[in-house]
Amino acid sequence: QLVESAGGSVQSGESLTLTCVASEYILGHYCMAWYREVQGQLRKGVGLIESDGTTFFVDTMKGRSTISKDSAANTLYLRMDSLKPEDTAMYYCAARSGRCTEDGIWVEYDFDFWGQGTQVTVSS
Repeated sequence: QLVESAGGSVQSGESLTLTCVASEYILGHYCMAWYREVQGQLRKGVGLIESDGTTFFVDTMKGRSTISKDSAANTLYLRMDSLKPEDTAMYYCAARSGRCTEDGIWVEYDFDFWGQGTQVTVSS
């Protein structure tokens, strides 16, 4: 249902845009989120976009990340700027049929779909 791509290896300070292809319905009606996971650690949220277009980012990604959707391409994007070595992780997109936030707070609801992940490696 969800297919991520466009991960890769970059230098510290560079930018990278990840993509997640989803069905037209999911992209238009679901909350779409990006998570990342470092081996041996818990998967953590990066940012999300509600079905109404509202975006939310965790503090470490605020100001240097953008999430957007292209309905014509059935694609979700995560652009990350000023990348740091600590951004190195496997990145996953996820989709949830309901909202992901309540009163401006990201609630850890379960997601209906997950992608297979795409690796991002940032070298110093």
